[in-house]
Amino acid sequence: MTKKRINVGVLLGDPSGIGPELISKLLADKITDKVNIVVIGEKSILDSGDKISGKINELKIVNKFEDINFNQDNKFFLDISSGKNHNYILSECSKESGKSVLDALNLALELAKQNKIQAINFGPFNKTSMIMGGNKYSDELHLMAEKLNVKEFFCEFNVVDNFWTARVTSHIPISEVPKYIKKENIIKPIRLINEAMKLNGINKPRVAVQALNPHAEFGVEEKNEIIPAIEEAKKQGINADGPLPCDTSFITAYKNKNHDCIVGMYHDALQSGLKAFGFDRGVTVQGGLPIPITTPAHGTAFDIAGKNKANLEPTLQSFKIALTMAENKLQK
Repeated sequence: MTKKRINVGVLLGDPSGIGPELISKLLADKITDKVNIVVIGEKSILDSGDKISGKINELKIVNKFEDINFNQDNKFFLDISSGKNHNYILSECSKESGKSVLDALNLALELAKQNKIQAINFGPFNKTSMIMGGNKYSDELHLMAEKLNVKEFFCEFNVVDNFWTARVTSHIPISEVPKYIKKENIIKPIRLINEAMKLNGINKPRVAVQALNPHAEFGVEEKNEIIPAIEEAKKQGINADGPLPCDTSFITAYKNKNHDCIVGMYHDALQSGLKAFGFDRGVTVQGGLPIPITTPAHGTAFDIAGKNKANLEPTLQSFKIALTMAENKLQK
């Protein structure tokens, strides 16, 4: 039986940053030859990326998805320019750049809802530009969840060298964290990252759970909330372990390869360790959505935009994760 090819929607990212040149390099990589690619955006932005990267990407251009015929080719450019040929200024936040990102993202999400694409991989967005362009959500993940009608728990995963992290709380003041450290809140990211890693090919993920307090000793949250959540996860068949003290958790779990992922209680307890071990290799996976959506974890890097210095590796790894998850999801 012939294996069905996945349709991957690819977005160029913020046109004022390094996204277009990274996507240009990605499209020239052999990995994109094994799937169906639909690049969504303004053709002039990809042309700019090609000019910076020095790559020549000859994609078949269509104005609507219905004009795509994957029996003829596997790479198409869905042009949403509508006659617009805006000259985006590099290395600057702008309303125009943000609107360009939102137009492409909203179309990609609509195609995903119609099952016309089974994964999305995007070049880095700029949150400031997106807000200037009309984004009313706190970040792109909440926009995606709303557009895809997600009602259950969702959260961001960060990945380095296929080691994954999830967190109970994210962008809130540290003073507010303790009130959210409840068993019912902790079990949600444990379950979610366990299922996501299965889709990424890890049959029995080894899930480490961080403590909240120093040495997992100076407080009551570990005894009252975190340990009960770990025990509940074990009852549900999850290979959970902990709580691990934050200061040594990445040495135990990542460096010593004792675990496949960590669930932490707050943002910096995870991000400090992950970025120390591999800031230049990070990938972000939007967890809890009906299709895999991934991007490199770095930002739009205005300081090197247009200089052809952007490292392709995180983008390449993010594409591979989206593809693997989509293929495994199709086989379930």
